[in-house]
Amino acid sequence: MDSRLQRRIQRYGWDKAAAHYEDGWHESLAEVQDRLIALAAAQPGETALDIACGTGLVTFPIAEQVTQLGRVIATDISAAMVEQIRVRADSYGMDHVDAFRADAESLADIADDSVDLVTCALGLMYFADPQAALREFWRVLKPGGRLVAAVWGARRNCGWADIFPIVDSRVNSAVCPMFFHLGTGDMLSHAYSEAEFVEVRSERLSTNLPYATDQAALDAAFLGGPVALAYDRFSEVTQAEANAEYLNSISSYWTAEGYRIPGEFVLAFGRKPLVQ
Repeated sequence: MDSRLQRRIQRYGWDKAAAHYEDGWHESLAEVQDRLIALAAAQPGETALDIACGTGLVTFPIAEQVTQLGRVIATDISAAMVEQIRVRADSYGMDHVDAFRADAESLADIADDSVDLVTCALGLMYFADPQAALREFWRVLKPGGRLVAAVWGARRNCGWADIFPIVDSRVNSAVCPMFFHLGTGDMLSHAYSEAEFVEVRSERLSTNLPYATDQAALDAAFLGGPVALAYDRFSEVTQAEANAEYLNSISSYWTAEGYRIPGEFVLAFGRKPLVQ
């Protein structure tokens, strides 16, 4: 897929998903996001950059840690996501949070060597050129600055993964053809090293994504995630068929407490060298 087209699809797709993202994913992603925040270890007075910020599930905890003495810059390719950050920052009285729409592969409005910490929670696998994004993260970090990112893990360990072939079979092209690439083997660590990060280390986190009802699982998968734009263009009949196929694909994960769908994540830490 042409990279410009891919970015446009991502932008409008996440604009479409923005209204449903918080409800669909807040609880399911809490464990990996808490781990990312712990690895980031933001300190009072630091400047942090949260890439692919979404609705702020990582942005605002980091903002609390850097305190009013620091600053958090939140960027996302989706204008609708950025607007949610702005509204919430205002309501929380967090005037040290700035948010604007940006392509992670070209952070032209952020100066070289200007931030202490970059976080990217479940964004890298959507980028047209993840390596270009990592080079941009390296550029904006101060010497010694930290990068902490998380991606989804191996396809076989993510029980919801059939969402992609279910949607792809009903559209003309693959929605996220490289989605699981960085979560395979040591690919994320290798990508860090290629971008000249040092002290690179990674870890895998296995968890279960909880959804209390069929509708909650469907809303997260089809309305609040990466297939939202394609799903919105389906007819009611096609949506119903896709819903039924997806529920069948996750039926074995139903428990007395609702769905507990397996999910795996890879998190990686790296540091920009003190001496270039």
